[in-house]
Amino acid sequence: MTRSLVGRRFSGFCVERELGAGGMGMVVLARQESLDRLAVLKRIHPKLVADAELEARFEREAIAAARLHHPNVVGVYDRFLYRGDAYIATEFVDGRDLSGILTAQVRLPWRVAATIALELSRGLEAIHATGTLHRDIKPQNILVGRHGELKITDFGLALDANGSALTQPGVAVGTPPYMAPEQLRGERVDPRVDLFSFGCVLYEMLVGHPPYRQPEEGSEISLLAQVESERYPRLRAECRDAPRALVRLVRHCLRPRAPRRIASAVEVRRRLEVLLGRPSSADCQSTLAAFLWDRHVFESRSTETVVRVARPPAPGRTRPLRLGLAALAMSLSLALFAMSMRDPASAVRFTDLFWQGSGWAMAADFVSPGTKNNGPQSPPFRAGPP
Repeated sequence: MTRSLVGRRFSGFCVERELGAGGMGMVVLARQESLDRLAVLKRIHPKLVADAELEARFEREAIAAARLHHPNVVGVYDRFLYRGDAYIATEFVDGRDLSGILTAQVRLPWRVAATIALELSRGLEAIHATGTLHRDIKPQNILVGRHGELKITDFGLALDANGSALTQPGVAVGTPPYMAPEQLRGERVDPRVDLFSFGCVLYEMLVGHPPYRQPEEGSEISLLAQVESERYPRLRAECRDAPRALVRLVRHCLRPRAPRRIASAVEVRRRLEVLLGRPSSADCQSTLAAFLWDRHVFESRSTETVVRVARPPAPGRTRPLRLGLAALAMSLSLALFAMSMRDPASAVRFTDLFWQGSGWAMAADFVSPGTKNNGPQSPPFRAGPP
């Protein structure tokens, strides 16, 4: 039986509590005493230390994540050995993973889902820029903090795109419902494999379940056959309020043939920025935090005070208003031009009344039905005394 690590001090960390344990190892929350900050310590199960492939994967996770310094990727603090056990110390995100959020909410409003997808695409863009593939993008590996921050975690299956894989050719690694066809077949992969998984996650946020599900034992249609034939419920039928641009993005990410799939995380990020009105990361965090606190995904603790700030208007909603005002101004200009062609004197009086009087009300009175345009029906409005 493995002894608990709670309360123990080693390598500059003091373990506070266990976060989880399984067949692969243990995850604990610790405080790095030299910097007085919380960190997550991951340890391989002692029985598996002799597994050379698992040990190499553990090392690769630390190295792959340590290359990245991006607000949407969990940072790595340290990697060390203690009494023969290998540990990785990573950033602690005080929040929940996306899987837990979806369990509580089932499905998300399209704007919230698109905001999460935008932050996720920014993280993937940074990961791919270093020549690394994540290969296991799924809700469990996407963390959302109490302040709305989003982080990609768990690089245990990360692959250097310029190097060699840990697994042998023909061996599939990943989480099947989120794996691209080439990944399921154990073929060589490129960044588009992460974009397929991204499409599965975005679909799940909008619908409540991934597009493909592991078939039951004895089923005649395998998961690979479903993915290759694109046999999934269409997003438009499952989520009728989703914008067409978002539906197209999901469809382009889920194309089974990699050459026909969307090309890069950069393109994904740009499409989502256009859809959402180009919000900054701070805007995205505010949107996510407001939604999650409103839905009681997070609850205040006895040691903290939560201040609810008025939610800013959703990005992109001002554009229709601007277009409407521009169309109205154009219509007024055309009407004034037509009036000036028929009766220049009336056009001059109309302009004077509009700018000198009470704007729209005076203009409406001037051109109201039954008013003749051959002269003013009442004394002209003047700002000062007569």
